[in-house]
Amino acid sequence: MIKVSVLYGHPQDASAFEEHYAQKHLPLAAKMPNVKRFEASRVVGTPDGSPAPYYRIAEVWYDSDEELQASMGSDEGQATVADIGNFATGGATVVISQID
Repeated sequence: MIKVSVLYGHPQDASAFEEHYAQKHLPLAAKMPNVKRFEASRVVGTPDGSPAPYYRIAEVWYDSDEELQASMGSDEGQATVADIGNFATGGATVVISQID
């Protein structure tokens, strides 16, 4: 399996982030093809109690790299990626990993 992790930095306005994320971004992401599993979480802390480097994490699973590429290349995938700049004022880091 292939997993895409989106690590959202702390936004300038958490309420505005949450509203856009729930009302606009998640519905866009739900339309992406080939997604086998999706999980979104809000970061609540770190093991040592230091400030967390990220505000939210989204994880999207695919059966293969080919399915990931097809999903991201679709109109729905392109719209979802393009929307990140509309609300992620703290930036977003995207990493792709293979699950062994």
